[in-house]
Amino acid sequence: MYYVSKRLEISAAHRLELNYESKCTAVHGHNWIITVHCRAKELNSAGMVTDFTHIKQNISDRLDHRLINDVLPFNPTAENMARWICENVPNCYRVDVQESEGNTASYETDE
Repeated sequence: MYYVSKRLEISAAHRLELNYESKCTAVHGHNWIITVHCRAKELNSAGMVTDFTHIKQNISDRLDHRLINDVLPFNPTAENMARWICENVPNCYRVDVQESEGNTASYETDE
C-alpha cells in the first residue's frame, strides 16, 4: 500500500447554522490547516497515488479566501468540510481539518 499526505493552509470565512446561541453563527474567519491522506494499492500511470497539485486544486483553489457558505451546499462545520474534502479527492481515506489551535475535526472512510 502506498500513502501520501498533503497539508494545506487556507484562509476562509464561514458562519454556522446552529439551533443554539453561539458567536459562531456570525461570519468569522479562520486560517484553516487541512491535511489530506490518500492511499492506493497501485500507483497510477504517472507513478503517483494522487497528484499533490490535484489535491490543491480540489481544496485550496475552491475554498481559499472565500466565504465557505457560498461554495458548499451544507452547514460548513469542520466535520462536514472534512467529509466533503475526502469525497472530492481521489484515493482519499482521511482528512483532518483544523480551524484553530486545539480544534480539529477528522473524517475517515470505512474502507
